[in-house]
Amino acid sequence: MKISFATGLSVLAISSLLVGCQTSELAEGSTETQEKISESHTHVSEHAQEHSHANDEETKQIYDGFFEDSQVRDRSLLDWEGDWQSVDPYLQDGTLDEVFAYKAEQDDAMTSEEYKEYYNIGYQTDADRIMIQGDNVTFFKNGKENSGEYIYDGYEILTYDAGNRGVRYIFKLVEKIEGLPQFIQFSDHSIKQNESDHYHLYWGDDRKALLDEVTNWPTYYPSEMDGHDIAHEMMEH
Repeated sequence: MKISFATGLSVLAISSLLVGCQTSELAEGSTETQEKISESHTHVSEHAQEHSHANDEETKQIYDGFFEDSQVRDRSLLDWEGDWQSVDPYLQDGTLDEVFAYKAEQDDAMTSEEYKEYYNIGYQTDADRIMIQGDNVTFFKNGKENSGEYIYDGYEILTYDAGNRGVRYIFKLVEKIEGLPQFIQFSDHSIKQNESDHYHLYWGDDRKALLDEVTNWPTYYPSEMDGHDIAHEMMEH
């Protein structure tokens, strides 16, 4: 199915940003955008490989979306437990402008303004906060909160037009509750049990249709982080 975060260390840090979270997000974007960044991503990825050890390289390849089906493992909501905030408000108030300027500096496929417009669509959401405790997920929207129990509903491996792949970990609402989606799907560039440091979340009532989402990927970081912390984390990813 195709659809829609000294010298050697510095090179690896910059490369991870360009071909890690950005690669996955851009891979779920338009074909035109993918074509604009494909050549530069390939160059940066090859350059990074020259500066990484075997274990680091395997981790990096998985993060970038290059892995075997046999490497994928089931995960529980414990991997995403915590209090999470949307990054959308920080885009809207200009806090993330330095991130887009940095991206444009490192990769001239798009200008900082074009990056900002792209992520403006991608990060947009009305759920400004999500809290996960055990099997309980609480959505905070427009001053209201709704909570429900979600159970694991497996994972789906997706192949993007850009050539890399991603895994959606899916959870299903146990009992229908007004204001809550029937399904939530996590994507955080990991393919096995691992405590997440940020994630993209998709939600809705149609499990299959969610797998076709290509333009919008609300993104969440721990609520204790401020906007500048998040911006720096994005640039150092």
